[in-house]
Amino acid sequence: MSEVIFPRLTIIGPGLIGGSIARAARVFGGIAGEITVSSRSQKTLDRVRELGFADIIEPSPAKAAEGADCVILCTPVGTYAALAEAIAPSLKPGAVISDVGSTKQSVIRDIGPFVPAGIHFVPAHPMAGTEFSGPDSGFAELFQGRWSLLTPPPGTDEAAIQKIEALWQKTGAQTARMDAAHHDRVLAIVSHLPHLIAFTICGTADDLADETRQEVLQFAATGFRDFTRIAASDPEMWRDIFQANKDAVLEMLARFSEDAQAMARAIRWGDTAYIEDKIIRSRKIRQSLIDLKQA
Repeated sequence: MSEVIFPRLTIIGPGLIGGSIARAARVFGGIAGEITVSSRSQKTLDRVRELGFADIIEPSPAKAAEGADCVILCTPVGTYAALAEAIAPSLKPGAVISDVGSTKQSVIRDIGPFVPAGIHFVPAHPMAGTEFSGPDSGFAELFQGRWSLLTPPPGTDEAAIQKIEALWQKTGAQTARMDAAHHDRVLAIVSHLPHLIAFTICGTADDLADETRQEVLQFAATGFRDFTRIAASDPEMWRDIFQANKDAVLEMLARFSEDAQAMARAIRWGDTAYIEDKIIRSRKIRQSLIDLKQA
């Protein structure tokens, strides 16, 4: 067997992200020699067995972590503290714990106290995904050309950080290191606030009178359809994200609310220059994403 980063890789939570990591390890090679998967759902484990992207399927996270060189938590961030406490006694010296959570200060807060001496903790966040969930939703190419952000706490072993960077680079992702607090503020505007707005808009549409709601669904234009795609995301995951990154989300929501009110005033009073300026600036942001191949 050719050299791999982690001889034994354990993934807890084989949904979209966890399942895609396992598939990428299978397809691209160099990541793991043996893949263990754990889930609280027997139905999920049965499906993973049918799909064949794991070597070992283990319902107990503690047993799944035994002998692992790396354990990646791929469940909603609200489950991390309990999982970290459960797997801590099983971890072998030198093992690496990582995750894929969309909030990083809460992850460090919840996992950090349970990390035993001699175990390395390297939080990470792959900036990739779809609105789908479950073991069938993953695919090996999910991370290609995307970013995976690492937020290692001060003093983290450099070799461990480089291993997690190498793992993500093998999947096709670009990597960058970032302070956890800065990460959470950036994600509040580029990910968490857009999801909050999408959930709210779809909720508003659902609260309309029956005849109007039916017309909204029947004649939905591209803009509304895009919101419904975002709003189809996993409810448990996003419930936990909003709670875990509460301060940054509320800060960005307040700023957005102020800007929305300014746009409302411009529409009310016919300030076409203000409206056009907002649209032009938005077009520039879109073009920047295209130029960076992140669109």
